[in-house]
Amino acid sequence: MQTEDVTEPSTLKIGELARAADVGVETIRYYERRGLLAQPPRRTSGYRQYPPQSVRRVRFIRRAQTLGFTLKEIQELLALRVDDDRTCADVRALARAKLEDIERRVAELQQMGRALERVARRCRGRGPTSECPILEVLDEEEAADAEG
Repeated sequence: MQTEDVTEPSTLKIGELARAADVGVETIRYYERRGLLAQPPRRTSGYRQYPPQSVRRVRFIRRAQTLGFTLKEIQELLALRVDDDRTCADVRALARAKLEDIERRVAELQQMGRALERVARRCRGRGPTSECPILEVLDEEEAADAEG
């Protein structure tokens, strides 16, 4: 019986890294341009040679993005990982700041939703757009902004 070799390759091409990390090739290139992923050496053929740990780094970046961290904030998190003078408290502070930012944005969105609901209630959905109460309210706001 033949067994399949399941050892990890010593390096990955960009397409292999992208597939392993479940992102597109352009995402890998973008992370490189932004400094989140080091530009790897190239083989004589011109192919990039990514170390296997690059998969973990790209997945880290993607998970941090799903939690709302910006690429700049992710860069800070990655830097904290390798800085022996920093502690978990530093990471926690960044996470808390992000949480406060998200809570502030949620409150703003809820306020916008309530305002839009009030405006939408004024419209019965009949008549010409020239008499639409929603458009009238938006015009009033624009006029108030221009006067202010």
